Amino acid sequence: MADQQAFESLYTAVAGPVMGLLRALVRDPAQSEEVAQEVLIEVWRCAARFDARQGSAMAWIMTLAHRRAVDRVRSAQAAADRERRAGARDRGQAFDEVSEQVERRLERAQVRRCLEHLTDLQRESVMPVGLRDMEGGSLGTG
Repeated sequence: MADQQAFESLYTAVAGPVMGLLRALVRDPAQSEEVAQEVLIEVWRCAARFDARQGSAMAWIMTLAHRRAVDRVRSAQAAADRERRAGARDRGQAFDEVSEQVERRLERAQVRRCLEHLTDLQRESVMPVGLRDMEGGSLGTG
């Protein structure tokens, strides 16, 4: 029971300033509350680490809160950056490769069918030289 009363006293004394700092740094109220909870638990568990020669208890608590807030902001920024990079990668692949290949094959087949109706002279005049060479000189028959 004494521990509960001590924690309530600690909470009453520092929660306001801690929340004010966290809301200013983290900006998201839910995240601020979560970080405040983490900070107060850390203060409670690590109270033995506090050294009054290095400053006041409030300064120590606010330093812990500031560090946690900065960690949370950096973590959130890193996650947002990862998602943005992943989204940019996904946007680069705007088409389905299989359907693209099928479409190219269908277009080639259609061109071959059309070329079959041309005379050799007409076929030669409309086909680029490189394409004739790749097709063995007989694109219209394949």
